[in-house]
Amino acid sequence: MGDVAKDLTAGTVGGAAQLIVGHPFDTIKVKLQSQPVPPPGQAPKYSGAIDAVKQTLAAEGPRGLYKGMGAPLATVAAFNAVLFTVRGQMEALLRSSPGTPLTVGQQVVCGAGAGVAVSFLACPTELIKCRLQAQSSLATTGPAVPPAPGGGAAAVAVAVKYGGPMDVARHVLRSEGGARGLFKGLLPTFAREVPGNAAMFGVYEGLKQYLAGGQDTSSLGRGSLILAGGLAGASFWGSVYPTDVVKSVLQVDDYKNPKYSGSVDAFRKILKSEGVKGLYKGFGPAMARSIPANAACFLAYEVTRSSLG
Repeated sequence: MGDVAKDLTAGTVGGAAQLIVGHPFDTIKVKLQSQPVPPPGQAPKYSGAIDAVKQTLAAEGPRGLYKGMGAPLATVAAFNAVLFTVRGQMEALLRSSPGTPLTVGQQVVCGAGAGVAVSFLACPTELIKCRLQAQSSLATTGPAVPPAPGGGAAAVAVAVKYGGPMDVARHVLRSEGGARGLFKGLLPTFAREVPGNAAMFGVYEGLKQYLAGGQDTSSLGRGSLILAGGLAGASFWGSVYPTDVVKSVLQVDDYKNPKYSGSVDAFRKILKSEGVKGLYKGFGPAMARSIPANAACFLAYEVTRSSLG
């Protein structure tokens, strides 16, 4: 099996592991990012991550935490194929001779290049996912549904705009400028994926070399790979989180009556209305997600890649 095919297969397995572990955290992150700023004197819809979890479970059940997973699940193969294959091909270009380990700096360059390529897939996928995840926090809530016979708390009826990923795509293509509408938020997606992946792959390689005591990391155990992958994922979000907030608010913004004219306008308005804190809405769930989800992704990738020879 060629290197491209190995990266495709291992990247797909790693992406699936990352998605299954991390999606509920991502749902809460997007809900917190996209909730409207409350009028003066009123509390926000969600007081924090735990409150968002409780309200989501009450209104939508456990399935609500996995809302929007269809879009990234459907594209996880392509997304991770691009990410790991471009990274692998850039490694081959930078390597002085076959089998020579790369430096941490070279891995940073490989990660940045992979980030450029993957942004074109990430943007429409993220738009669909964010619309589905955020619609309950943006929609007008209806009357409470009476509790079921036998007791229990009353649920809240939520006005649902989209029926699923394909419904979002059809709506955007029909009503929001065609294919161009699916790439709303591309600039902040680049601003997230390029430096984020540069940091992630650089930290991942640096930690592996540190734990191995040198550039040869082939003998590292699974515990070391989990540690390196988890901390690498945390470095991604720690370095670029405000750009993700800007991306999310742009992608869920109303097409006909937009609040924001673009990325810079969104950044300025968030700072003006909410301060620096507004650029870190949902940061807790994002970091809580990044460590186990990326640990699962890198471990699954490494194990699968090594098993393919």
